[in-house]
Amino acid sequence: MEHKVIDHLFRHHSGKMVSVLTRIFGLQHLDIIEDAVQDTFLKASISWRKQQPDYPEAWLTKAAKNRVLDIFRTLKTKQKHIGQLSTGTDAIAINELFLDKEIEDAQLRMIFTACHPKLDARDRISFALKTVSGFSTKEIASALLTKHETIKKRLVRARKSIQKADLKFSIPQGNALNERLETVMEVLYLIFNEGFHSNKKEQLIREDLCGEAMRLCRLLLKHETMRQPKVYALFALMCFHSARLASKTDTNNEVLDLKHQDRTLWHFPLIQLGNTMMNKAVETETFSSYHYEAAIAAEHLKARTFEDTNWDKILHWYQSLYELQPMPSHVLTMAVICLQNEDYKSANAYFKKLNPDALEQRKYLYYAAKADYYKATKDFKSALEHISEAINCVNNDLEKQYLLKKQEAWLLEFS
Repeated sequence: MEHKVIDHLFRHHSGKMVSVLTRIFGLQHLDIIEDAVQDTFLKASISWRKQQPDYPEAWLTKAAKNRVLDIFRTLKTKQKHIGQLSTGTDAIAINELFLDKEIEDAQLRMIFTACHPKLDARDRISFALKTVSGFSTKEIASALLTKHETIKKRLVRARKSIQKADLKFSIPQGNALNERLETVMEVLYLIFNEGFHSNKKEQLIREDLCGEAMRLCRLLLKHETMRQPKVYALFALMCFHSARLASKTDTNNEVLDLKHQDRTLWHFPLIQLGNTMMNKAVETETFSSYHYEAAIAAEHLKARTFEDTNWDKILHWYQSLYELQPMPSHVLTMAVICLQNEDYKSANAYFKKLNPDALEQRKYLYYAAKADYYKATKDFKSALEHISEAINCVNNDLEKQYLLKKQEAWLLEFS
């Protein structure tokens, strides 16, 4: 059996197994549970070489459960309790925890545990990616542009915090739910963003991350107390962005900017689903940042061609977003919108408000946009200087190739 199939199954099913087994055996045994799930996939990779089972997920779940019991017996941990897990009413109750609805409930418990306020904010997304989505420490380090050792430390720190605070594996209620939901949504937003515009050096789009964020967001919306306008808005945003994934690169895997994307490749069913979610999202008097970002994404999707884009409307939504969430990336985008409107005075005013270092890994976008500004205002020397700076700063290979191609065309044009 191909390794890709095993990897696919691990991505989609390990988080489910870790969550269910944690619900059975408790957060205090999370390390053992994760090792057991890892062992299960190693066993699968060997035994499935000749023939894949008819129901791979059921095979994996049963094997993981048995492996945990084996480990607990070896460690002579909770012998009395373990003895009751194999037969009788306890076994029936445990088997019921592997029903689809109960698996989803366990995953919700895990994502809310990962986003507990007693965990360091820096540790939450790493812990969520590991336990809920089955990412390896190497993959998390790549996604978050962080050293492998740093991620390992974050995961250890998160587990220690869970033990120290004796956190409950549960979904919070009342005000605590609303407060924690904000953090959960932020984590899902970060996971999706990394998929939509990856920081990974050799890969621009990571559909697995986008899909995982959407799957987890859907889980939230299945829970009645979490069907809130802001959650619908977040899911709408994910739908709108995902609808454009196929058009972001060409057949040669080269980056295409919005102007040159083939709009016939946009996935209409996802746009429709996004619109349905957005209709539910606006049933409120208070809009979140996700509302405004979804409105912006929808505005791009409405335009039949790049030239039809309503930049004034998009600028209005960005101004509203900036009032709610004053971030340097929003200022940069407003500058770019003004360039599209050929309002160079306003664009320059926005540029002057920015310190490129505040954009961190994305500061190459500042230099690329400023290069476009100088080209539009006929300052070709400054345009070439800034696009060179953008090339020096960019991490992703595909984006670097895009900028180099642009630089080459400008050199021909300016000579």
